[in-house]
Amino acid sequence: MSDPAAGAAACEARGLTKRFGDRVALDSVSFTLGSGELVGLVGANGAGKTTLLSVLAGVLAPDTGTLSISGSVGWVPQSVAVYSRLTVAENLRLFARLERVDDAESAVARMLQQTRLSDRARDQAGRLSGGNRQRLNIALGLLADPAVLLLDEPTAALDPDQRERMWEFIGALAARETTVLFSSHELSEVERRAGRVLALQDGRLVGG
Repeated sequence: MSDPAAGAAACEARGLTKRFGDRVALDSVSFTLGSGELVGLVGANGAGKTTLLSVLAGVLAPDTGTLSISGSVGWVPQSVAVYSRLTVAENLRLFARLERVDDAESAVARMLQQTRLSDRARDQAGRLSGGNRQRLNIALGLLADPAVLLLDEPTAALDPDQRERMWEFIGALAARETTVLFSSHELSEVERRAGRVLALQDGRLVGG
């Protein structure tokens, strides 16, 4: 894994604060992610994990603070955001066009190969196994070849074999210098997989 202090930063957050009414969801959060880092994000329910990922993805705007990301961002929410009645390839084509990806067909072919879903290209998404549905979900986040990939609970609801295959895939992304930040409630999984851990408590960064 890359040391964020040793090379160019892929993501720099400084003083990110986000409020929802009187509730402070993020309280002056600052950190740096290096290129190719695989970083875990932990915290209890309500600690601010999903809010932080949403801010980094550009889904939510921070109330204060600055954010600098080198390149594009891929965002994979916890809920699988695919159309069940469309095939794997049709889902990829649709999202590639929505994201205005240059040469959508080449991007679809690349994602099918990279996610090892080529033999499932004509299968309806709703008929995929949980592991393959999550692979498709991540493939959608990778269509634009992002420098930073954000994953919210990427292995939730997967069985042990599916989890192992998913982590092989995520690890390969980091090895290709994609910066990956993932949230998880499984502390043992984070300790085993992440090169570094960011810990949130009540919207504050308390570790990492």
